[in-house]
Amino acid sequence: MASSGKAGALMTLVKRKEILVAPGAFSPAVAKLAEKAGFRALYFSGAAFSNLLALPDLGVTTLTEVARATHEITSQVHVPLIVDVDTGFGEAVNVARTVDEMRVAGAAAIQVEDQVLPKKCGHLEGKEVVQVDEMMKKLVAAKEEAKGSLAIIARTDARAVEGFDSAVERAREYSRTGVEMVFPEALQSREEFAEFRRKVSVPLMANMTEFGKTPYMTAAEFEKMGYNVVIFPVTAFRSMMKAVDATLRRLKEEGTQRGMLGSLMTRDEFYELIDYGRYEAADRKALESARALEKST
Repeated sequence: MASSGKAGALMTLVKRKEILVAPGAFSPAVAKLAEKAGFRALYFSGAAFSNLLALPDLGVTTLTEVARATHEITSQVHVPLIVDVDTGFGEAVNVARTVDEMRVAGAAAIQVEDQVLPKKCGHLEGKEVVQVDEMMKKLVAAKEEAKGSLAIIARTDARAVEGFDSAVERAREYSRTGVEMVFPEALQSREEFAEFRRKVSVPLMANMTEFGKTPYMTAAEFEKMGYNVVIFPVTAFRSMMKAVDATLRRLKEEGTQRGMLGSLMTRDEFYELIDYGRYEAADRKALESARALEKST
């Protein structure tokens, strides 16, 4: 079934020759910054979101929390959002419910992974993966529920658990369910990414995270290998946390922010980002209309 709406808009970008770069956006304000910077799609990382709540990336967030956060972002930006739903919040029937909630929340796509709960960051040791048929059951349920209104991305963590060949075979099996993309997590070399692309024909998404098993590569390098999407899921979050940590330590030491003003976003800059003036204008218009109605009575 052809994708429609936000899913269709995303897949139009995915199918272009130019690779689609999707930075991690974990809040509406960050999403607006990414859109303003010119990115044409965004990625909602389960790791960044759970870490924002001071929780570990172990699948401990709930569908309700992720759906709410997704809607908060999609209501503020126009570019499509890919949402990491970890293992889908349960079995196949739960995945179908997840599809419904994500569609209502305004997501363009969801990413479902084949790990055993409690899931782990894809670049940590100690992961386990479910049986192939269990994952395929989830993907079939997701596709049947989505009916083209939401793109489904199948992530496999098999490279670290069962080896590269298993990851390729799982990707081929998962693609038989009709998913729009496959995401091979934590490949360990440029050669593996290139070989995976040669062996798997569906659109592919790559993860260019920091401090992990994947060597640092540019979007242009992934594009040259034939990848369709590359995500930078936690880069902005890590940058923010490092900056806030440094700011608070300096504030504690110096007792003033005067020396840091050049590194702070100004009030005017932030107000421009959130279109503060539009709210003021709406308030003035409502007041004028109310007064006009009062005079006419």
